Amino acid sequence: MAKNPTARAAKKPLPNAVSTSAPVPEAPLASVRPALPEDYKASKQELLEFYRQMVLIRRFEEKAGQLYGLGLIGGFCHLYIGQEAVAVGIQSALTPGKDSVITGYRDHGHMLAYGIDPNFIMAELTGRAAGISKGKGGSMHMFSVEHKFFGGHGIVGAQVSLGTGLGFAHKYKGDGGVCVAYFGDGASNQGQVYESFNMAELWKLPVIFVIENNQYAMGTSVNRSSAEDQLFRRGESFRIPGLQVNGMDVLSVRGATEEALKWVQGGNGPILLEMKTYRYRGHSMSDPAKYRSREEVQEMREKSDPIEGIKKHMDAAGITEDEIKAIDQSIRKIVNDSADFAETAAEPEAKELYTDVLVEAY
Repeated sequence: MAKNPTARAAKKPLPNAVSTSAPVPEAPLASVRPALPEDYKASKQELLEFYRQMVLIRRFEEKAGQLYGLGLIGGFCHLYIGQEAVAVGIQSALTPGKDSVITGYRDHGHMLAYGIDPNFIMAELTGRAAGISKGKGGSMHMFSVEHKFFGGHGIVGAQVSLGTGLGFAHKYKGDGGVCVAYFGDGASNQGQVYESFNMAELWKLPVIFVIENNQYAMGTSVNRSSAEDQLFRRGESFRIPGLQVNGMDVLSVRGATEEALKWVQGGNGPILLEMKTYRYRGHSMSDPAKYRSREEVQEMREKSDPIEGIKKHMDAAGITEDEIKAIDQSIRKIVNDSADFAETAAEPEAKELYTDVLVEAY
């Protein structure tokens, strides 16, 4: 009987083959890791400021939604309602003019948290020449070199690579700055994110990667779209440590940011913060959000709202109802004034189509 040639060939060792019988040594994770964060111990004045900023973002976004409904804001418009504690908690720990911030298209709240004038943001939303991007960027593409706010980006995950570049610039210049690069749970599955992770850790860049996990990438829950839904672990294969944070509590966010800054500023390279947060509105103004129940949204509002949550700490600090009402009234005026400014400001001249296309003037 003829011998099986396939069986005979299989017995020959392959050239340069690695034995599969020996165990593959497991690469150790970084032996030194950041400390587990504690909630930030805010003073009375800090609590008032956190509350003021979160209410400003909430009321500003509500007003933007109204203007969109009236047709005064065109194109896409992604509101930040519900996620206010993330931007406020993180950016309150940064140094304006030194540390840089970059995010995706849900960007109004981050700009407000970095102290940019609401008038100029609302004017940008309505496409006016007084807008922060001269009315040419709109809701999704705002930018301010002066404030080191580098966008508003419409391509999902693109800002992570750009943020890594900003981190490289901070290290190259030796200016002591840190870049905070925000992205969402949906963007966390983009390949360019992991290319950025690899370079950031390889070069020990001062970058804080922040995943704003609002549970839904557009209309698909993170549990249905991600094999690893504990997103703070996404950097481990690059030896980037991660922390999971209650993104609905501004004091938890600030506390985690303090630890992240210590880690990055200590020369340890990047860190990843997963902010477990929630958006009350749809992905954008055109999204009816039928992929989740009203009961789910209502439960989050009642049990986890960041603005209502900080009121408990304010009460414990002796802050009175009158002080809170005074802030609420001042914010209403600021937001109404910004809407009036945006509605009455002039539109860009036609020649503006040809400016800001290239860096140099031609």
